[in-house]
Amino acid sequence: MKSSLKLWAHFLLLSLGVMFTGPNLCRALDPKEILVVANGKIPESISLSKYYMAKRKIPSENLVILEVPDQETIIRKTYEEDIAGPVRVYLKDKDPFRVIRCLATMYGLPLRVAEPSSAEDTARLNELKNRKTQLKTQIKEAKDTEHGQIKAWQEELTTLKAEIASISKATRNSSVDSEIALVLEEAYPLESWIPNPYFVGYPEKQREHLSRNVLMVSRLDGPSAAIVRRIIDDSLATEEAGLRGRAYFDARWPRSGKEAASSYHSYDESIHIAAELVKKSGIMPVVLDTRNTVFQPGECPTAALYCGWYSLANYVDSFEWQAGAVGYHIASSECVTLKKENSRVWCKMMLEKGAAATLGPVGEPYVESFPVPAVFFGLLIEGTQTLAECYAASNPCWSWQMVLIGDPLYRPFKHIRTQSEGSHGPVQNSGHM
Repeated sequence: MKSSLKLWAHFLLLSLGVMFTGPNLCRALDPKEILVVANGKIPESISLSKYYMAKRKIPSENLVILEVPDQETIIRKTYEEDIAGPVRVYLKDKDPFRVIRCLATMYGLPLRVAEPSSAEDTARLNELKNRKTQLKTQIKEAKDTEHGQIKAWQEELTTLKAEIASISKATRNSSVDSEIALVLEEAYPLESWIPNPYFVGYPEKQREHLSRNVLMVSRLDGPSAAIVRRIIDDSLATEEAGLRGRAYFDARWPRSGKEAASSYHSYDESIHIAAELVKKSGIMPVVLDTRNTVFQPGECPTAALYCGWYSLANYVDSFEWQAGAVGYHIASSECVTLKKENSRVWCKMMLEKGAAATLGPVGEPYVESFPVPAVFFGLLIEGTQTLAECYAASNPCWSWQMVLIGDPLYRPFKHIRTQSEGSHGPVQNSGHM
């Protein structure tokens, strides 16, 4: 995972106060404000949509049925014509007063938008990659006395990398859900991400200048239709009883008390703060691991909440997921597929193993684009806002890689209020460096 963009320096301070600011961020979602988006080519997509809408009492007219290829990755032309176009028409024709605030994308819809390359681009890309390999070999084998030649090769290599990135158009790939959040925007740049006006990490003056023409998005999806139905049922049942179990937070390093040296350290710090917030709420016991390895198999019984890193596309079977469990793993491409049988990406595996809500990227996201753990979990345990709102407030950007999977109306702590500080004792620390 790379990190190339500067983090917002004040978000950690904001995270510490999120328990007090959360309820005022935006009004809690109502079922009538949800538009369900289904794929008419997948019978289960329609049946699950109607099942969910009945369970959540979403008005029957709040359903748009698309005709989209049955595949996880589509090209941008297909996205624009078969997904964005019909949804935009529905919203403009049937929702003139802007009642809809959130889209629930349903099982059967594609996950990822990819920009195709022409035959000429492919040929040129192969040529550039071959030259790149040749240059690296030449630089590696060059003699120490060949300073001038080495510098020339390094300059050529830098130029090659820029052209490769341009032709690959890697930053024009995105998740369907992150793109469709901007469906009411007539035009916006595709080269990189678009700042999210809901994100509480931006200074208020900056958020004032961001477009408010943005929808929240959450996806009801998974490896099978049966798993999606289970997610719906578990979310509803958990709301009635309250989410029970333990919270597991997997940091890489102990807290240093110093200013974060990098984006990685900032997010690691935020995992520590998330653990503190859950502990102080008294809702459930907390286990914080500061070893530089992930939780090992069997180490996380009765797991209800989780955030950690870094095991790339290799889910570790550490967790006994409780019904209604919510969590995510910070690593690249952990939602690149939900269907491939042999894939061990974290989103797919967490859903297969019993979690009710998770999130992850469909490609290389950069760590700064992940939802901020302290904000996400701080709002979630407060219990006032829905899953979609907690995600929107903690997610820095749209038109990028991230996907939220779960019932957008889910509130796992709807009927649980914070208990006295420290009722479960100190945070359990399972390791250190």
